[in-house]
Amino acid sequence: MNIAEVSKLTSMTPNALRYYERIGLIPPIARTHGGAREYSKIDLCWIEFIKTMRVAGLTPETLIDYVALSQQGDATLEARKDILEVQRRVLQEKLAFIQATLARLDVKIENYRTDIYQKNHPAQE
Repeated sequence: MNIAEVSKLTSMTPNALRYYERIGLIPPIARTHGGAREYSKIDLCWIEFIKTMRVAGLTPETLIDYVALSQQGDATLEARKDILEVQRRVLQEKLAFIQATLARLDVKIENYRTDIYQKNHPAQE
């Protein structure tokens, strides 16, 4: 696939795709004889993985390290697993914080609902 096709599939601009490759967020992309990028299914998987991890809050530096390790082969499996486990713990902590915040908001919203209802429907004497 060429960069325009990948851009449409991933909702990323060609400039962003080139940038991701240049800084090492995705592995180097194969080139045609004319020098145009030729994306494979594996490249698409990398792009989607990186997009997902960025939305989840992983830093570009962490992901660049992960990609670099993956290019070194199976000797880095443990190191890559360690990176993912650390990031999983960070995400779990964020999720717990978000869940606690949602619970507080639910209580607050329920208090408003109760107050508004009582003000609009006073008890009959």
